[in-house]
Amino acid sequence: MQGALRRGAWAERPTYHTQVNPMLPKNTSVEKVILAEPRGFCAGVDRAVETVRSALRMFGAPLYVRHQIVHNRFVLEALEREGAIFVEDLDQVPEGQRVIFSAHGVAPSEWDRARARRLRVMDATCPLVTKVHLEVERYANEGRTVILVGHAGHEEVKGTLGVAPGRVLLVGTVEEAEALELPDSNRVAAVTQTTLSVDDTSEIMATLKRRFPSIVTPKTDDICYATQNRQNAVKELVAVSDAILVVGSRQSSNANRMVEVARMRGGRAYLVDSLADVQPSMLTEVRALGLTASASSPDWLVEEIVEAFVGRGAAVELLKLKEERIHFPLPKPAEN
Repeated sequence: MQGALRRGAWAERPTYHTQVNPMLPKNTSVEKVILAEPRGFCAGVDRAVETVRSALRMFGAPLYVRHQIVHNRFVLEALEREGAIFVEDLDQVPEGQRVIFSAHGVAPSEWDRARARRLRVMDATCPLVTKVHLEVERYANEGRTVILVGHAGHEEVKGTLGVAPGRVLLVGTVEEAEALELPDSNRVAAVTQTTLSVDDTSEIMATLKRRFPSIVTPKTDDICYATQNRQNAVKELVAVSDAILVVGSRQSSNANRMVEVARMRGGRAYLVDSLADVQPSMLTEVRALGLTASASSPDWLVEEIVEAFVGRGAAVELLKLKEERIHFPLPKPAEN
C-alpha cells in the first residue's frame, strides 16, 4: 500500500493526529480503492507550508501568518501546534514581528502597511499568482482595462484586484461578461484566478473574445497546472469508479470544483475533510471507490482513508495520469 501513496514534502502524518469514524461499518462492499495521481499538495502549497515550518525552525515562535496559509484546517491546526499564529489583519501583528504572506498573495497596499509597521515579511505567495500580479501591473501601465476572471471574495482575487485599483474588473460568469461596458474596447486584457482550470474559464473567455476582438488573453501557463491535472484525473476516475471521494476543505475552490467536475461527468462524488466524514451512504453499492485530494490537502488524510478500507479487505490501485516535477524554491527569510 505504501508504494501507491505519494510521499511529498510534509506528507508525513503528525504523531498527534488520529482519525476515527464510528459510522464506517466494519464490512463494506468496497473491493478496491483507486488512487488518482496526481493529487494533493501542489508545488505552491508545498512551498507555502514549508516556508512556515522552516521559519519556525529558524526563528521560533511566535510567527504570524496573514490569512490561512492554505485552505485546509488540518494543515492549519498542525502549524498552530508548531507555533504559527494566523491573523486576518496586519493590525493583529505586533509591530516589528515576523509575518508570512499566504500562498494566495496580497495587494501592494498590504506590503505598504507591513513596511509602516516595521514587520519582517516572508512572502509565501505562489509564484503563479505573482506572475499574474506582474501581468496586471504591466497591462494597467499600458492603459488597458484588465478583466479578471475569478470568484468574488476569494483571497487570491482580492489581492489581484488590489494590484491596480480601479483598472481591474472582476467577471465570474458568462452573463457578467456579456454585460461588460468598457471605456475603450480596443485596449483590454484578461487574466484569470490561477486556481481555475482551462475548462472552468473557457466559456467566459470565449465570450470576452467575441465581444472584444482585440483583447489580450492569458497564456495557458498562467493557469495552475495542479488545478488542471487534478480535474483531469477526476474525469478519468469517473470512468472506473462507482463513487469518488475528494479529500478537501469546503473553503477550497479547487476541492469544490473537483466534485463538480465529477458530477458533471455523471459520477457520484463527495467532498470529505477526512476519514471522519466518510458516511455509509456514500458507499452504497460501491465496489470500486475513487479517491483523490485537492491541491491544499496533505497526503496523510488520503493515507488514513486508504488504511481504513485496506483494513476492511479492499485492494489499492493507482490511476496515474501525469507526473508532476514542478518545484518552487523557498523564499528568502526576512532580515533580522
